Amino acid sequence: MNFLLQMRLVIGFLGEQAQFGWWPTAFFESSSKLFLAPVLPKTLRLAQYHGVVEAARRLHDEHLNLGSFHLFRLPEEVEQDLHCLVQGTEGDGSIAEMLQSRAAALDALQRLTAADAPGSVGPIAVGPIATLNQTDTLQQIAAAYWSAFSQGAKTYPYLVP
Repeated sequence: MNFLLQMRLVIGFLGEQAQFGWWPTAFFESSSKLFLAPVLPKTLRLAQYHGVVEAARRLHDEHLNLGSFHLFRLPEEVEQDLHCLVQGTEGDGSIAEMLQSRAAALDALQRLTAADAPGSVGPIAVGPIATLNQTDTLQQIAAAYWSAFSQGAKTYPYLVP
């Protein structure tokens, strides 16, 4: 599965109300599935994904400068690619495993971090958007979130145009 998508899903799940409460949503809770499944039976995961991404995007946008990119606001081509990836993973059980509990999601996030990447709290510049596909950049972003969740703090890693 795509590193970027996996990171988005895990951090989106961890930021929800039942885990760390960064945004007031419960798209990945069983009650949400019961509500969404009858209305969107073929696109349940896609609805959950876009719901949590929008909630996370709003929070990040409140704390970052206009024009900066972050995990939940990326260039349009990347957003479209991620949308297609989510559609293609509708039956993927590995996603469900990562999102089954707070501990499982934290473990999945920790595996995405670099062993020597320092964490940070608050807004943190990671680099230019051109480096988004580089493993180092993605690991730095994952490390910042993992550190913040572990410390009970919030972080907003961002990329500049």
